[in-house]
Amino acid sequence: MGSKVRPQKEAEVLAAGMAVLRDRLPIGWGIQSLSRSARAARFDALWEVTAPDGTSVVLVVEVKRLVERRDVATLVEQLGDHSEAIAGSGGVVVSRYLSPPVRERLSGAGLSYIDVTGNVRVSVPRPGLYIADRGADHDPWRGPGRPRGTLKGAPAAKVVRALLDHDRSWAIRELVEIAGVSTGSAYRVIEFLETEDLATRISSGAVVVPDWVALLRRWSEDYGFVRNSRITRWISPRGLTSLAQKAAESAVQYAVTGTLAAATWAPYAPARSAMIYTSDAERSAQLWDLRPADAGANVMLAEPEVDVVFTRTLADTSGLVIAAPSQVAVDLMTGPGRSPAEAEELIEWMTRNESSWRR
Repeated sequence: MGSKVRPQKEAEVLAAGMAVLRDRLPIGWGIQSLSRSARAARFDALWEVTAPDGTSVVLVVEVKRLVERRDVATLVEQLGDHSEAIAGSGGVVVSRYLSPPVRERLSGAGLSYIDVTGNVRVSVPRPGLYIADRGADHDPWRGPGRPRGTLKGAPAAKVVRALLDHDRSWAIRELVEIAGVSTGSAYRVIEFLETEDLATRISSGAVVVPDWVALLRRWSEDYGFVRNSRITRWISPRGLTSLAQKAAESAVQYAVTGTLAAATWAPYAPARSAMIYTSDAERSAQLWDLRPADAGANVMLAEPEVDVVFTRTLADTSGLVIAAPSQVAVDLMTGPGRSPAEAEELIEWMTRNESSWRR
């Protein structure tokens, strides 16, 4: 683990980052900061790393106290330009803290990185250096009142569902109306999505989602069928076909999700179990002739924390109420067994048929 003292200035972040790397260099390796000559003035810092045989490499350093996912493209461009100016050099991002998604994106872009908590990935082909270490997975210096780095909770779910279900540019007031959230909640969610490079503002100031699949995947990190609902397990003694018929004829509020729902658009394999949102599990179980089960259950009834699951549902030809494709996809992504594979099939269908469900 790196420093426990919060670095306040970029110079402090830079010094702490060098200390983190020095502590992790193999025996016999050394590191020094090159002087701030006219040549080096273009860069935040130049570090020279030397191997035991005397060969060395210059690391071109970009230091930022805070790095968000949307910053990675700029860092790639900056370090690419800087590295070209110094033959054989490598680029490295140094920051106070780098979140797991940011570290993943930096690695994917081929950039080395160091943060003060001890998250390190430095890869230099010559003289042959590779260092990787884990520090903190949560910012130890995140202050009170700062936006949470999460899409948990009802407002976030409502905003994300609106952004997923509609292909359009959004004025905040329109998003507030469609999502059914407060103006403050909408702004907070959009600000977070902007830091994650999942929402952008066009010249008019309207908000757009450049990649709905990326947004869906990010939401699945914070939302799940099981973890966001009160789950009870049941047996439908006459099978799922009988259950679907009884549900279609009942008046209780419900929405089928999971495999049974995904078959509406992208059949993967015959459903062996049912995942159903309902506002009243006991009442639904009574109407649908379900029996409580500790083992061998083929039905999960979920009383959701967020009523957005009942938004923009549709009915199949038999009258069975199906959750929206975006809701079914996120539930499958976080569901049991083969559910994640079924989610990928559904997402492929959603991508090919975007105009039929995303309007």
